[in-house]
Amino acid sequence: MLDVLTVVTVVVVGLMVGVEFAVAVFVNPILDRLPNDGGLDARSDGARILGRVMPFWYIGSVVLGAAWAVLGRGGTGAPLVIAGTALLVVSVVMSILLLVPINSRVATWSHEGVPADWKQQMRRWDRFHYVRVGIIVLAFTLFVTALV
Repeated sequence: MLDVLTVVTVVVVGLMVGVEFAVAVFVNPILDRLPNDGGLDARSDGARILGRVMPFWYIGSVVLGAAWAVLGRGGTGAPLVIAGTALLVVSVVMSILLLVPINSRVATWSHEGVPADWKQQMRRWDRFHYVRVGIIVLAFTLFVTALV
């Protein structure tokens, strides 16, 4: 049972890291380079779609990490799993306090109705997102290290 849980946790968190890394490093920079603010609609659509999915993915990752920490307590990798899970909790809190408020606004934007400072808001969201990606990459690294 524990072996299945560890594999599922690492895969779920790894996929989440991959999606968030791709958004930060590839997708958003590409969208920002589109002419005539062409990326605005895509960012808004992405905020709506990912805004519905990611909360479940983040919370599910925390639950999986917590279950692994409880079931694997006393094992050699337990401290790493606990630390990784704590980092995922930090990423959830950070998301709720810093990223979700911006994302909720972005989800309502279109070319016909954007605030004057929309690019600054996007840059702010991106900065917070880079930090969050670093946190979840570290959590994932701790989970993988706990396996060896």
